[in-house]
Formats: sequence, C-alpha cells, structure tokens
Amino acid sequence: MTKKYLFDINSPQDVKKIPQDQLPILCQEIRDLIIKVVSMRGGHLASSLGAVEIITALHYLFDAPHDKIIWDVGHQAYAHKILTGRREQFCSLRTYKGISGFPNQFESIYDTFIVGHANTAISVGLGMLTAMNMRRINGKVISVIGDATLTGGMAYEALNNAGHMKKNFLVILNDNEMAISKNVGGMSKYLNKIITAPIYNRLKKDISLLLEKIPTIGHNVIKTSQKLEESIKNLIVPGIIFEELGFRYFGPVDGNDIFELIKIIKSIKDNSEPTILHVITKKGKGYKPAEENPESFHGAVPFIIETGEPAKKTSVTRYTDVFGDALVDIAKENTKVVAITAAMCSGTGLKQFEEKFPDRFFDVGIAEQHAVTFAGGMAKEGMRPIVAIYSTFLQRSYDQVMHDVCLQNVPVCFAIDRGGLVGTDGPTHHGVFDLSYLRNIPRMVVAQPKDGNELRSLLKTSVNYDGPFAIRFPRNTIPAPMKNEPMTEIPVGTAEIIRQGSDAHILTLGNHVYIAQEVCDKLANEGLNVGVVNARFIKPLDLDMIKTVIKDNKPIITIEDNVLMGGFGSAVLEAIQDMGFHAVPVLRLGIKDEFITHGELPELYHLCGLDSEGIRKSIESFLERISSRSIFAISE
Repeated sequence: MTKKYLFDINSPQDVKKIPQDQLPILCQEIRDLIIKVVSMRGGHLASSLGAVEIITALHYLFDAPHDKIIWDVGHQAYAHKILTGRREQFCSLRTYKGISGFPNQFESIYDTFIVGHANTAISVGLGMLTAMNMRRINGKVISVIGDATLTGGMAYEALNNAGHMKKNFLVILNDNEMAISKNVGGMSKYLNKIITAPIYNRLKKDISLLLEKIPTIGHNVIKTSQKLEESIKNLIVPGIIFEELGFRYFGPVDGNDIFELIKIIKSIKDNSEPTILHVITKKGKGYKPAEENPESFHGAVPFIIETGEPAKKTSVTRYTDVFGDALVDIAKENTKVVAITAAMCSGTGLKQFEEKFPDRFFDVGIAEQHAVTFAGGMAKEGMRPIVAIYSTFLQRSYDQVMHDVCLQNVPVCFAIDRGGLVGTDGPTHHGVFDLSYLRNIPRMVVAQPKDGNELRSLLKTSVNYDGPFAIRFPRNTIPAPMKNEPMTEIPVGTAEIIRQGSDAHILTLGNHVYIAQEVCDKLANEGLNVGVVNARFIKPLDLDMIKTVIKDNKPIITIEDNVLMGGFGSAVLEAIQDMGFHAVPVLRLGIKDEFITHGELPELYHLCGLDSEGIRKSIESFLERISSRSIFAISE
C-alpha cells in the first residue's frame, strides 16, 4: 500500500522530513486535493496544478517564513497554501470567512505579500531583500513569476534594477504557455550540469579575479572570454536577455520533474549574484481536462471531476456577453472600431470580435499602461478604439488615462468590466474605485447601464462620441431580459426617471436600479412613496433631473456599488450644494472606506448593506430621523 504523506504536513518543516524519493507521491496527493476542492469551490486550477513541483521543491530546500517566497499574482500558489498549515482550511477556499484564493499576508505568516495583480513579485522581492540586507537579517528571497508576467513593463524595470544591484536574489520563471524556448532536451540538461556546478562558478570567479590583476591585458581577456561564453550560450541557451540585464540564467528545465528541480535549485541557491531559473511546466498537469483545455480551467467554475464539465449548466446572460455581441454588431457597420485587451480576451467578451475581425483585434499582454496609450495613439490617427479591461486592472494605467487619452481629448472608449464587487476573487479584484478615480478627470464621460439593453445603447453612444468615454458594468448577469430592438444613442448626461415619489427619491445606477424598485415596493406597503431614478451618467450628471426630484427639499438616497469617498453619491451631493439647495437631506449608500473581503456576491452585498433588505432598513431609518429632527447628509 502506498504511504500517504500530505496529512502529516502541518508546516513546511514537515516537508523536509519526507524522503526525497517519496516527493512525487506528495505532489500527487496535493494535486488530488486541489482538484477536489476547486471542483466544489471554483478557482484557478490549471496554473496551480502546473506549479506543484516548484512549490514542493522550494519548501523542501528553503526555510520559510525566514526565507521569503513571493508569488506573482498567486494563481499558482494553491500548493503553497496547502503546505503552509492550511491543509484543513483549504476546503473553505474562496468562501466568505474562508481562505483567500490569493496569497494574503493577513492570513498566514508564510504569505509574504498580498498579490492579485501581475508584474509585482520581482519588485517586491528586491525590496524585501534590500531591506533585509540593510537590517543585517540573513535569509534568501525567491520571486516566482509566470511567463505572462514578462509582457508587463514593470517586470523589466525590476529586472534591470536587480541586475544593477548584484544581490543574491533568485527569480524562478514558470513558463507554462509562452514557450520562450522549447529547448528542454538532453543538451540543455547537460549544459545545466556544467554551468550550475558550484566548482564551475567558483572557478569562473577565481579566474576573473586573477585576470584582473594582470596589467593591461587582464581586462580585455575577461571581456573576450565573456563574449565567447555568451555566444555559446546564445546558440543553445535562450537566456541571453537576462544575462544582459545582469542576471545569471539557468534553464530551461522540466518544472514538473521534482528531482531535477531540487538538484538545480540546490546548486544555484547560494549564488552571490541575481539568478533566474527558467522552468517549463504544463498547465493543468495531472488532470486531463485541464491539460487539454487550460484556458477554461484558468479560472474554473465548480465542475464534475470525472468529465470536467461544469457542475451547473446555466443559460444566464452576462453583461460581458452582451458587450461582446454588441461590439461585433457595431464593428460590422463602423470599420474604424478596433478592440484592445490586456491578456483578457475571453474574460472581457472579445473572443467573438477576435474571430470576426482579427485585423482589428489587439491583445497587448499584461500591459494595461501600454494598452491605454496604444489606444490613445490609434484614436489620434482616426480609429475608434474600445479598451476592454477589468476595473481593478484599469487602476494600473491611471496616468495614461489622464495624460494620453483625456488630456489629448481623443475618442477612446473604456469598456470597464467587473465594475463593483466581484465576489470570490476578493479585494485584489473588486472594482469599487473606478467611479471615484475616473469622475475627477476633465473631459471624461462616465456611465453605467441599468441592464443589457442600455449597455448596447451606451456602447453605440460612446463610439460616436468625440472624446473619452467610460462604460462601467458588473460581473453579474443582466437583471432583465434582452429586448430585440436596435441600439439607439442616449444623449450624454441624461437620466431616466423610473418612478415618481412623493416622500423621497432614490438615485442609483446599474443593477441597483432594479433592486431599488423592489425596495420601493416594500416601502409602499409601509405607506412610504419613494421614487427611483436611473442616473445612468455619473459624469456629467443630469442637473435638470436633480432639480426636479429635490423640489420642496425632498430627501435623496444615492446607491452605488463603489466606495462612498469621491463616488456617485459624492457627485450628487456636490451638485446639490453647488446649485444652492442646502436644505436637501441626503443619504449615501455604498461601500465604506475599507477593503471588502471575498465571498459570494449576495453575502458581500449583505455585508455592505447593499442588498434589498439592507437598503430598505437604511431608508426607513433615514426617513424616520428626518421626520423627527433636522437632518441633511448621511453616509452609510
């Protein structure tokens, strides 16, 4: 009977007790647990399965948390969670009050940094190592990055800086998709045996020191020998770019061969200079459906293990789907329309556009800053770019939005997916800041549709608008059936009064337009007549509509799936004050000044008081206080 090891592991120290020849058994146990839990909870499966051997080798050879292991994004870090004392809690993955789907420093001392956005691990690792050196703290620092990280400029900035600083810093490049090199055969292993051997590196260093002492010719001989070594390595080893940046490059090696990994990491872990180890792994390793279709199992929904099929088949329509279909329809009529994504083609609904218009589709990789400025350049020369991007990732290109689009006043449309709370991905992915960080930029129009039909019309409006335009929509399904009607342009800055109220009005956006109507029905049963306005445009606001609904100082309630600070409610309150209506009571409902945890969307809306029950209670309390005493502006 095969011995089991996983359930005896409660910390990385326990990993070191396992005989090396038994580590493949442990790796298989880890894979089985990951597949079982993700099949129930959903999550990032393919990348995590591919990285099991890397994580096991690191914890076998290094001493975490004294040694720092930093992940880039964290899609590949599930095995790390399992081996660092969270095996029993792993079944609560991505659930409310359960463990996060990403490394989280508040969850475990073994998670050195909260990571959810790419390109950060090398910068973080170098910063930690530099601080440790300054404080005379011994310890190794290892940054694990994915191949997609190398499409982002920040990674190269960090590599350049690290190469210049010449510290004992190990970067592991987990290459599971880009195939930077296919050179993973016998010759590569043979070369690595030579160039990773401690005697080789010591000899190289000693000879260099000796030659430097020879007057006149010593330096030239060193440079000649270095060029010869680089020329040979450039023919066979694809790492010369890293060497030029100041790193020693090793690889590529089979990242799913635990013995090969341990051997090479042992030989390079004490290098005195920055080192890159390039490993090749297979996405979805050990689970056939994920190996055959890694894209579908990148962010997997709950599935049936035996078949890989989704556990629940639904026919719901998402905002993302509506956007993708509408953009294709618009592009058929307008040949100037182009679509740009930052490595999120499927996630942003652009798959159909890519298939229909391959010459007008641009995936720039994980490079949001470049995506925005690239769009600005295209718009300047007469095209109509649509930049499809998640709200949380658009944050990374704030300066480019301001300087390269709005300052230039060029017609770029930002289709901002995942606006608002996103659920189980948690605080690194909630898109709850976009209304605040976009509405303060001159020339920017900011809108949010109440349903799929309005999204289509706003997209049509944006394409024909001669300036920057942002349309924000959530991850949710659309709250109302689609109507078979043509897209019609909506005059910019106009709201829609859904329901008149004699006691107060709710001004809101997106799905909360429908939630607000449910709330008003319940309030009507209690004798309160509250109206609903679909504001639709956060900027510019419909000031005529606001004047209408605050007549006779009627109370206003604003609701938004955004932080309260600087958001939609702030805009309404500012407008009311600027127009001189100082006696209008205002209640602002939204997300408080805090980061919201992960969990299912209904749980998070309830937590924030943004579900129908929470909104109803807040409005009842607000109107009761108004009737009992003078009250003006409240935030909840």
